[in-house]
Amino acid sequence: MLILEVLQGSADRRAFEITTDTCTLGRAASNDVVLPDMHVSGEHARIAVGSERTVLHDLRSTNGTFVVRDGVRSALSAESPTMDLANGDIVEFGSGEAITQLRVSLSEEADSSMFVSMRRLDEVEPAAAKIEQDPGRLSALYACQKRIGAATDLDHVLIEVADSALTLVTQATHVTVVLRDDEQEPDTMAAAFVPVMTRVRLAGGQGGPPGGPVPISRSVYRKVVKERAAVLAADARTEVAETESLMGASIRSTIGVPLWKGDEILGVLQVDNRSAPGMLKAADVELLLVLASNASLAVANARLIKRLLIAEERLQKENSFLKGREEKRRGGGHTVTIIGASTAMQQVISQLDKVVDTRVTVLIEGETGTGKELIAAAVHYRSRRRDKLFVAQNCAALAETLLESELFGHKKGSFTGATEEKKGLFEIADGGTLFLDEITETPLSLQSKLLRALQEGEIRPVGATSAKHVNVRIVAATNRNLEEEVKRGRFREDLYYRLKVFPIRLPPLRERRDDIPQLAAHFLDRYGAEIGKPVGGFAQQAMELMKAYDWPGNVRELQNEVQRIVIQLEPGAFATPELLSPRIRQVEGLVGRAGVAKGTLKDMMDSVEKYFLLEALREHNNNKTNAAKALGITREGLHKKLRQFGI
Repeated sequence: MLILEVLQGSADRRAFEITTDTCTLGRAASNDVVLPDMHVSGEHARIAVGSERTVLHDLRSTNGTFVVRDGVRSALSAESPTMDLANGDIVEFGSGEAITQLRVSLSEEADSSMFVSMRRLDEVEPAAAKIEQDPGRLSALYACQKRIGAATDLDHVLIEVADSALTLVTQATHVTVVLRDDEQEPDTMAAAFVPVMTRVRLAGGQGGPPGGPVPISRSVYRKVVKERAAVLAADARTEVAETESLMGASIRSTIGVPLWKGDEILGVLQVDNRSAPGMLKAADVELLLVLASNASLAVANARLIKRLLIAEERLQKENSFLKGREEKRRGGGHTVTIIGASTAMQQVISQLDKVVDTRVTVLIEGETGTGKELIAAAVHYRSRRRDKLFVAQNCAALAETLLESELFGHKKGSFTGATEEKKGLFEIADGGTLFLDEITETPLSLQSKLLRALQEGEIRPVGATSAKHVNVRIVAATNRNLEEEVKRGRFREDLYYRLKVFPIRLPPLRERRDDIPQLAAHFLDRYGAEIGKPVGGFAQQAMELMKAYDWPGNVRELQNEVQRIVIQLEPGAFATPELLSPRIRQVEGLVGRAGVAKGTLKDMMDSVEKYFLLEALREHNNNKTNAAKALGITREGLHKKLRQFGI
């Protein structure tokens, strides 16, 4: 018996008598013990009353849970969230002056060892041999086991187990299945046992659901768990003891039989006769013990399957959530929009179409901010792997030891801080695509493991003794020259050749200036919608300056620039040159110095380009080689432009 008396708090001097094996404490009305104090969390703690232990669990409360025993105050923590309770302990919620205190009173229900019959778990085989000599009971037992074996889910299994008990024990009126709540506490002696189903004998003799609530005696199944044996009390009120729960349940004779797996007690099958004393017999105990020996396996398997189905459903929901969040971040749906009608971008899209449904590794090369991750996502979402995860990792963002754990996972205890097993990104992305950005930042010691993963599809988590096989499409990206990195000894040559099976060069924005108006308009609409501000567009002069700027940060820099413009814009207004960043407006004076007359955008751009060519030649005394180098083009390219402008 557990009684909680509130010594301090809003519910001061109120006492709660706990009649179940588990109870929750907190501020929310759904708790068994409601403590309406603001420093108490909605679901603050849980107490599990076991057969030999009473355990307090902190449910990740905000202000903490403490136990005071003999003047010593002990705190429950994330590392140690449980503590055994003893009679007279003081439980405290909160700290400082904001504290709720409860006194714990524990008392054993009256007990008695005067059993009519008891069968230990090691007596199953003799009981089975005895039943084999009775063809009638053996046939009935076989039919029951067959029905239990044919059940598919946990509820169906429990119904068949309870109805089988009613079939085999003809004098039984009620059967209750009690299961261990092992989701809360794996230790049998501290675990709570919860009645999950009761079946009663109907007028026709068959089993069925009860017509209303059925009082259950805790003392019976607690005795079964404690003794690890099947027990019979012919007159339960005197033989098991006249406990309040037994008297309230009106049980005249009862059998409690454990459900077990190895050394674990999974639950209890409690069979009652509530109509007349002394109706259940010792032979019934033997029959139910043999039934339980096989039914236990069915219950254990059904519970395992149920947990696996719940875990699978949870993983599917998490998978769908992650995919949905990723797709939303990239524009929604299974498509990734690549903005760009320039020749350079059309060549990139053409390359993508050729490689998406192959298994080869793709290497995306390009300057920072050109949109390499967007292209990697396009490889995934345009392929047959689109229904699986697309996972991205920047290899420069983590230290070597952390990066290895992040990519390949680790076993519990493999290093300091590895308090639990963790899946790596290779395993998470199994069946999908793993994008490794800044691949050149991967340490040499880790590159050999990457090579094996690419070649063999095999990974080994940190601390593991065996490898795992995964089916992952790898897309890598770099803003460096990989060949140069190999020459300098900073990148493995064999990994370089394995990565560069299908390279895609993503052009910088200055090589696709025709795409700037389309990209700028896209970002303008996007951020206008996000902020909830209508925007008019770009003024012609502002767009001319944006097209003339080199954008060293590429699309990312353009995106950030447009976002800043939207923040400054008045609702419905157009983006004018004065809203542009100073670095972009620097080209404004050059346009004036070039003496550009108003005309079409192409004519004005040609005039500016001609001006720059002449300025470069003048600065280098007509040395075309040096002028071409200063302009960032080849000597042949310079000659071509000079012929184009008639210079």
